Amino acid sequence: MDIEGASVHLPPMARFAVVMFALLATPYMAQRLRIPAVVGYILVGILIGPHLLSVLPGDSKVADFFAELGKLLLMFFVGLEVDMRQFREHRTKSLVFGLVTFALPMLAGTGAALAFGYSTLSSILIGSLLASHTLIAYPIVLRAGLAGRLSVTVTVGATILTDMLSLLMLAVCVTTHKEGFSASALGLQLAELAFFIFVMVGVLGRAGRWLFQRLGGTDEASFALMLGIVAIGAALAESMQLEGILGAFLAGLAVNEAVRGTAAKEKIEFLGNAFFIPCFFIVIAAAIVGYEATNSAGQRLLDGAMLNTVLVLVVVTSVVGPVLTARFARQVGVTPAGPPAHPAASG
Repeated sequence: MDIEGASVHLPPMARFAVVMFALLATPYMAQRLRIPAVVGYILVGILIGPHLLSVLPGDSKVADFFAELGKLLLMFFVGLEVDMRQFREHRTKSLVFGLVTFALPMLAGTGAALAFGYSTLSSILIGSLLASHTLIAYPIVLRAGLAGRLSVTVTVGATILTDMLSLLMLAVCVTTHKEGFSASALGLQLAELAFFIFVMVGVLGRAGRWLFQRLGGTDEASFALMLGIVAIGAALAESMQLEGILGAFLAGLAVNEAVRGTAAKEKIEFLGNAFFIPCFFIVIAAAIVGYEATNSAGQRLLDGAMLNTVLVLVVVTSVVGPVLTARFARQVGVTPAGPPAHPAASG
């Protein structure tokens, strides 16, 4: 029996043991190979995933849940670490930088897709995919002690803006492809986005601070509150056809000042960094909403060739980005030596 065939029949606890040892060994192997642990987790995920050893099957609901929670916690932690005073003072810079870094790849991607013969709607969607950013390398910046820098704060704010715009473009393109363009539908989506941001920062932020004052007297209660707020933020975002990561990030901003410096914050970060966030990097879920969207004639918004191209782009940038971030972080900051206590953040 080949290795792949044998791994398919592993009992659940054996699969769990393999994943646990992978989480244990990856940071040390990555350190010896002089690559960020993030990259190590991605490579391990490819190795034990459904296309090679199949230790993690492609339809594992448990693995998908852990990965989803890890992704949400990663964005929640980013929101918690943002210097709110600095963010408020320089929000205009984030807005301008975000608009510029969205517009340039958006225009270039749309033009390239048109040149390759894609329809206008498909080309706009492809451009929006290229214009979205990721904070996958943020833990490396955090570990290097650079999270408080103005350039990092501005970049975080700009990244969230580009992702919101990309998600909005995705929603518009999918709706238009299925039902045709509607100015009223576009206006409704913009209104929903503005309302969502208001609810998260204004309403949930105040409610969260009140709950921490009244119910967060113990670390256990604060821990449960933070997880609950992350889940509420993600659920609200998804109810408005937005990505859960946007809700998780805004949830982090909402309770930023209420939990900063608390023991409960350190404990949830330990759990997230030691288990859930590495699970996210190992499982990596790729969005295929555009590929799945079909119109009344059964035509897909994106074809299989473009789907494969996007998946390759995701894998390559997920590896190259952390490598470059770790290299430049060592040049401008001091990274602690020794085995990383913050697995997802090693560089």
